[in-house]
Amino acid sequence: MIQISEHFNYRKLLRFTFPSIVMVVFTSIYGVVDGYFVSNFAGKVPFTALNFVFPFLMILGGTGFMFGSGGGALIAKTMGEQEHEKANRIFSMLIYASVACGVVLAILGMVLLRPVVLFLGAEGQLLEDSIRYGSIYLLSLPAVVVQSEFQCLFSTAGKPQMGLFVTVAAGLTNIVLDALFVAVFSWGITGAAAATALSQCVGGIVPLIYFSRPNTSTLRLVKTKFEGKVLAQVCVNGSSELLSNISMSLVSMIYNAQLLKYAGEDGVAAYGVLMYVCLIFLGIFIGFTMGTSPIISYHYGAQNDRELKSLLRKSVAIIGIASLAMLAAGELLAKPLSWLFVGYDSQLMEITLRGFRIYSMSFVFSGFAILGSSFFTALNNGMVSAVISSLRTLVFQILSAVIFPLFWGVDGIWASLVFAEAMAVIVVGLFLAGNRKKYRYY
Repeated sequence: MIQISEHFNYRKLLRFTFPSIVMVVFTSIYGVVDGYFVSNFAGKVPFTALNFVFPFLMILGGTGFMFGSGGGALIAKTMGEQEHEKANRIFSMLIYASVACGVVLAILGMVLLRPVVLFLGAEGQLLEDSIRYGSIYLLSLPAVVVQSEFQCLFSTAGKPQMGLFVTVAAGLTNIVLDALFVAVFSWGITGAAAATALSQCVGGIVPLIYFSRPNTSTLRLVKTKFEGKVLAQVCVNGSSELLSNISMSLVSMIYNAQLLKYAGEDGVAAYGVLMYVCLIFLGIFIGFTMGTSPIISYHYGAQNDRELKSLLRKSVAIIGIASLAMLAAGELLAKPLSWLFVGYDSQLMEITLRGFRIYSMSFVFSGFAILGSSFFTALNNGMVSAVISSLRTLVFQILSAVIFPLFWGVDGIWASLVFAEAMAVIVVGLFLAGNRKKYRYY
């Protein structure tokens, strides 16, 4: 088993991060599977509703990434300082706090669901289908929060393979139940929501059982006490991931509203297809940075500057190669992937394919932006990470999504993400250059 305290060459780094990459990609498949079955077996309006309400649900579930990324960095740093009992106490407190947070957010979501969907402009069947899907999904929100948190913490515990196993089990549950509920029983969007909610419960409950019992990882749930300062530190450090999740969801809502204005329900459906593919492609970047974060945090805590430099250099090289590969894949697979979801409607297919070809250009930049934000989180500098995330997913995307369509119509909406990601890479470069002496990473 590879330990985060070791020296990492390219081969070892890829081996260690591979389970995290597959784990995040498989998690992204939840929405993709729902979208495929709903689009092909329930129809275009339920498919649009699914994409319309999902950004709001992602905002509520994003707290899990905050606890996981911020907590994982602090726990790994504490382990690097050889305080393993303290690391277990922090780990346990975070898990208990996230469960309570999930319950509160589920209740809040139930209250806000209809007003939010109405505010975004849904009406008729689109409104009712959105509320139907959201109401069922929210029942599993505590498990969603915990599962998102454990996706980060499995690597910190030195068990990325276990995280992969849990995620695959949850993903397969979702696929099987979607096929059964939507394709066989014809329950439509209700069946898709039930399938996703049950699969999220698998992904959230199994890790709780694993860490509550004696295990071979470096972490375990133990008796602990509430430490407000530690929790605040975790939240601040993980705020960039929460902010990124919230910002992406808000941007998706704005995109949906803009597309509803410029292209009608077809535009929202086309954007949903792009988001499915984008989540899988970006999942490769997110999974890689999720896997490298505890390694960076450990060596930062151990003051191993040489390894820190090596990790940054290798990460940039890997992300660069992956970015070019994903650009090529996006252009080559645009037509077959669009056909997979909306091949039954020629007009919708045309809109989706056009957006796909423009949208794919963003993959050249997005990996570096994600790496930059994650790198500073791993260094326990949540402020810099939060600035990068907010500029990338909130400021640049929202401004371009509002302004570009005034000049280029629907094409401007697709191109806005490319512009935002390119600007974010410039910001990352400036922060890396400005903090090089403080952290000694090059």
